[in-house]
Amino acid sequence: MLNENIKALRKSKGLSQQELAVKVNVVRQTISKWEQGVSVPDSDLLIALSEALETPVSTLLGETVSESEADAVKAIWEKLEIINLQFARRKARRRRIFHCLLIALCAGIGMIFAVLAVLNSPYLGWDDSAPETAVMGVAFQAFEWAFVRLAPFALIAALAGVFLTRKRA
Repeated sequence: MLNENIKALRKSKGLSQQELAVKVNVVRQTISKWEQGVSVPDSDLLIALSEALETPVSTLLGETVSESEADAVKAIWEKLEIINLQFARRKARRRRIFHCLLIALCAGIGMIFAVLAVLNSPYLGWDDSAPETAVMGVAFQAFEWAFVRLAPFALIAALAGVFLTRKRA
């Protein structure tokens, strides 16, 4: 019973006999003898074995751990690994999209600044006697006033975002 449990638990943890032997601080042949039922570990080694296999001593000494349970645990572990990989890919894709959007925001702010610099505040020369141009002049002036005061903060925030979302080597 003990020999079967050691073997089943070792396999469920994905350990080789050599890896388990290193964890328990014995030679590989000792693990092999335990699994074959040729010998049994003393109390100190039994405790070390339970710690290495992350299972209580009572489980090692108790009822048989079936290989199918070990296989089920391994299957669940593999599924969780796939799910974690999918989450990591999704997170990387979202980061890339956010990074590109921040770069586009920086470029857009830069282009608007360039257009405003080239136009050199055209509402100052507009004829305010016509109602259409007066309303358009006031709207343009309000846009320019708000943009010139708020865009630097937005640009700094976007540049910080670009820096923080860059791909790290």
